[in-house]
Parts: sequence; structure tokens; C-alpha cells
Amino acid sequence: MPAPARPRRDAPEPKTRTALVNAAMKVILDEGYAAVTTRRVAAEAGVNPALVHYHFRTIDDLFLAVFRRGAEAHLARLQAAAEGPEPLRGVWEVMSEPRDTGLTLEFLALANHRKAIRTELAEYSARFRELQEQALARVVRARGVTLDKPSLPALTLLLAGLPRILAMDDAVGLHRSRGEVLALVEEYLRRYDLPAAPQESGEEPDAGPD
Repeated sequence: MPAPARPRRDAPEPKTRTALVNAAMKVILDEGYAAVTTRRVAAEAGVNPALVHYHFRTIDDLFLAVFRRGAEAHLARLQAAAEGPEPLRGVWEVMSEPRDTGLTLEFLALANHRKAIRTELAEYSARFRELQEQALARVVRARGVTLDKPSLPALTLLLAGLPRILAMDDAVGLHRSRGEVLALVEEYLRRYDLPAAPQESGEEPDAGPD
């Protein structure tokens, strides 16, 4: 069966294709990427297995569709957070979302076995880091801080890595010192983020620790 023509980027995605992507994402989150098969995804979506291969020539194509869907949504939230009133807190909250972090860890594991996934993951990760660095740069400029060491890219790497470490600990039930680390993150967010805008009620915002 010939592969269907690639839809235009501005064209609405066919309902069946959308259902298959949603089904594959659910299987990945619930059972891991290794559980994704044509029959498993078709059963989850409630369609004939032949439709999986009609919309996706290979399972890798399906994986890429799932990854791009999640990555684009994540980028949109990250962009809004980086441009928001409290960029550090906003970026931290987006990066710490359990669902997104879990999906990222699955695709990191999958990337070890599939070059196409690895390439796509690297491209999107670069875009994620750029937005994270923009958020940090906003705060640094607003605070009038001059950075020597660590550099903005190094700080960005630290910011990006901590949610993944916490997610991996969660996956194996390791919670030692988690509360202490999260309290430290909260302290730094309150101390160094841009001050929150005054509330409409006229109340003064919490100035955070001295």
C-alpha cells in the first residue's frame, strides 16, 4: 500500500491519526516505549491495526509524531513561561511537570536505539535550552548582575538537569533529601526571580527572604 501524502503543516490532522498519536503517547506513559506495537496502539485507539501503517509507515514514524506533539506543546509552555512575570519560577514549573518529564525520559531511553529519535531529541533539546537561557538572561539583566562563573549556559544546564534527576529518583522510589532540595529551589526562586507584580487588591507582594 503506498504511503499517504504528507499533510500540509497548516492542514488539520486526520482524526484517526490524532487518535493513534494520543494512544501511543498513553501507552508510552503507562507502560514504556517498549510496549508500543501496532496492535497495542490500534487497540488503545479502537481502530483496525491496518490504519496504523496507513498513517505511519514505521513505528519510528509514530514515535516521532508522538515526540513532536509533546515537544511542540512543551516549547509553547516554556516560551510563555520565559516571557512571563516570574520567568525562573515559570520555567522551573514547566520543566518539572511529571508527565512531560516522564515522556522525556522514555524518549531518552529510546534514543539509545533509534538514530532518528536521537537526532530529533537533540534538535528540540537545543531549542529548550535556548528558551531556558533567555529566561535566565532576563533575570540577570533586570537584577544588574554580572556573571563570571558559572556562565549562563552552565546555569541553564543545572536548571535543566535537576528535574530529570528528581524524575529518575521517583521512578525507583528514591526520595531521600528530595524535600530539602525542593525547599532550596523554592528559596532561590523567591530570592532571585523577578518580583511578582502587585495584586489587584492593592496588597503588597511577598518580598521573599532577605
